[in-house]
Amino acid sequence: MRLCIAGASGAFGMKHMDAIEAIENATVTSVVGTKVDVIREFAEERGVPHYTTDLAESLARDDVDGVILATPTQMHAAQAIQCLEAGKHVMVEIPMADNIEDSRKLVEAQKKSGLVAMAGHTRRFNPSHQWIHNKIQAGELNIQQMDVQTYFFRRTNTNAKGQPRSWTDHLLWHHACHTVDLFQYQTGESATKVQALEGPHHPDLGIALDMSIGMKTGSGALCTLSLSFNNDGPFGTFFRYICDNGTYIARYDDLLDGHGNKIDLSDVAVSNNGIELQDREFIAAIEEGREPNASVAQCLPAMETLHRLEQCLEADS
Repeated sequence: MRLCIAGASGAFGMKHMDAIEAIENATVTSVVGTKVDVIREFAEERGVPHYTTDLAESLARDDVDGVILATPTQMHAAQAIQCLEAGKHVMVEIPMADNIEDSRKLVEAQKKSGLVAMAGHTRRFNPSHQWIHNKIQAGELNIQQMDVQTYFFRRTNTNAKGQPRSWTDHLLWHHACHTVDLFQYQTGESATKVQALEGPHHPDLGIALDMSIGMKTGSGALCTLSLSFNNDGPFGTFFRYICDNGTYIARYDDLLDGHGNKIDLSDVAVSNNGIELQDREFIAAIEEGREPNASVAQCLPAMETLHRLEQCLEADS
């Protein structure tokens, strides 16, 4: 599988580069960046034969089967549609768009193309959350409540590597998207009731740095999500699953029970790296000609719920 990574030298582009190197039947043949000197140096360091600042140039190449988009959120939907229209499979990093209209356009473009289009909902693939999902599917667990904290310190416009960003991140459409999708994926239901509150908007960034979200499914499962860009460490997202048969705490690829005992996840998947497992699913779906887990169509309900949450925020302002 010959892949292009757009945004390859960024924080998440690097994670995908490392993941592809661990997958035996995949290689990166092209990388796309915004600064020619930076992407040239990156390509030379990583042994990638082609680099460019123009995605269309990569899409025109015969040695590119699929594209991974690790580009700014505001570009996701348009670039994903551009890839599909060029006849390339695409995986777009979370979120697939920052509004419901573009999300729907992307899903329609995928249906029209018949190609694989997948959203980067990594939480579906982290072994910690896979373990919970397998237990739910086997009828051994039911979720009573998910209590989730997503905390970073982002009072300036920087990325996960602490480098300046040319675009503004968003607590709702990016960071809440992970949990909204995971909650609906794990419960097998869409949220029937939602509520959302946000703190003051930052004078320079123009976004709220604090947010509180609540969701409830038809069966009564709850999700309580707190998000902040004001939190001065520790960083990341912590998931507490309160179930009818135990409590579990997940953080990325690790899982503990409610008493702090680590759960062995060695038999859950071929890797303990959620990004690698996500990329493996993308490649396998292309090779097998099937819909991937976390296809844009499967993830559209999360975008619909985000849209409803955004309406709550607008009503509260």
